[in-house]
Amino acid sequence: MRASDAERDRTVDHLTVAFVEGRLDLEEYDRRVGLALSSVLVGELWSLTTDLPRPEGSRPEPGPASDPRREHGSAAGDLAPTVPVREWGDEWRWWAGVAAVLTAVWAVVSLTAGELVPYWPLVPLGVWGAVLVAATIWPGEDGPR
Repeated sequence: MRASDAERDRTVDHLTVAFVEGRLDLEEYDRRVGLALSSVLVGELWSLTTDLPRPEGSRPEPGPASDPRREHGSAAGDLAPTVPVREWGDEWRWWAGVAAVLTAVWAVVSLTAGELVPYWPLVPLGVWGAVLVAATIWPGEDGPR
């Protein structure tokens, strides 16, 4: 799953706490922060903090050990992959907001032209929507399960 800016920020905060506690030296801290900021996938972020204790009062970071499917006694491969509802909703809210803006631009262009122009927002919205649907069905890099 792709990492969000908030997840990158939480990882950098976690690394900063570890640095301040003396668990990382400056060189290792700089290296890991650079990797965190350039990470694309959540799994890349997990690997940067797996050897560090969680900061006091922090919520558990998502990862293989905190997979809710494991709480019910089933192996992770037994169930279809899931996308966290919150992240899924955020992505679709962005899509809907951009759809509203593009539709408004299309409507203004149609009004100023005096006739309905072809609904051009269908192309970018359709491609983006298809990508979101595909990411929901196949959230990992290794394809469908």
